[in-house]
Amino acid sequence: MPDAPLTVTLHAAISEIGEVDWDACACPETADGGRPLDPFTTYRFLAALEQSGSVGPGTGWEPHYLVVRRGDAPVAAMPMYAKGHSQGEYIFDHSWADAYMRAGGRYYPKLQVAVPFTPATGRRFLTRPGEEAAGRAALVQAMVQIAADNGLSSAHVTFCTADEAETGAAMGLLHRVTQQFHWENRGYGDFDGFLADLASRKRKAIRKERQRAQAFGGTIRRLTGNDIRTEHWDAFWTFYQDTGSRKWGRPYLTRAFFDIAHDTLRDDILLVLAERGGRPVAGALNVIGRDTLYGRYWGCVEDHPCLHFECCYYQAIDAAIGMRLGRVEAGAQGEHKLARGYMPSETHSLHWIADPSFRDAVSRYLDQERAMMGEEMTILADYGPFRKVDANE
Repeated sequence: MPDAPLTVTLHAAISEIGEVDWDACACPETADGGRPLDPFTTYRFLAALEQSGSVGPGTGWEPHYLVVRRGDAPVAAMPMYAKGHSQGEYIFDHSWADAYMRAGGRYYPKLQVAVPFTPATGRRFLTRPGEEAAGRAALVQAMVQIAADNGLSSAHVTFCTADEAETGAAMGLLHRVTQQFHWENRGYGDFDGFLADLASRKRKAIRKERQRAQAFGGTIRRLTGNDIRTEHWDAFWTFYQDTGSRKWGRPYLTRAFFDIAHDTLRDDILLVLAERGGRPVAGALNVIGRDTLYGRYWGCVEDHPCLHFECCYYQAIDAAIGMRLGRVEAGAQGEHKLARGYMPSETHSLHWIADPSFRDAVSRYLDQERAMMGEEMTILADYGPFRKVDANE
């Protein structure tokens, strides 16, 4: 029914929408039997966050999913949350919140269109093919209307695609550009092929680093699907708790999330485990997309030189080459990734601010930040490990 009117509904649980209807918008490309482009916006991933209590009451992440229908058919959807804080977002607005509250405003609650705790670029305006324009417009309009009707300070769309950022900016949202460090597969046949692309000094440094890491006294292996067993999750939960308590004060994900992941997500997961003396001592969890390997979590119970770099970065590169994936996104921040082949890459977000004066101030800030970010990325790229190509060659 191409001429049927659009209707928008709001849902407090993704189960109210159902897996078929949600994934029809979130990952229509899986109709060919392949992987989703973005595994984090699939029904199974978002449902695991809910069912495990990682989001919901008491977490500061209250789900409010938007669905746009044309007649009875879902044509667009959006993972949206009411936030009582700015934790677990990775595109930070703490300074905005502080400035607004110092001026007498109330910054929280706010709306956040995102995948909780997941600094990975992907679609946030989930639309069926052919419904991109109408679906995005309906979702943005509904998001803004909900925020305004409820007297909220702001709404934020984080880690959206560059195309979505352009569309949102044209609709009046503020566009923010930040950066991460991503590894790009330039058609490498193996890890040595990647190393051959580097300057000699950088190539030798990585080989030395890998040798140091692999001399920790054990073995490193990669597990996915049915090769991941319950005891592996038990070990990784210990690693995750240690890292979470040091970085965030408490882990974002509950233990139940990893139990559910074993049941519904293990085919989407690549687990790197370093084992010594018959037990896991360190590990890194990656999520597999159609063209991208996403590095998400790392932890250890023993400290060994360079083992973090090996498990998180080099094993990910090796796995991506083997799976013929185009890139590795290794998470937020970290200029130390540059020497290991991960180059600066733009990330995007969109922002709606209710207060006109505050919106103008944020807009001016973002204009300056974008210019500074562009300069910084250019400078950082010059420090990358890749061989310089002579223009006369």
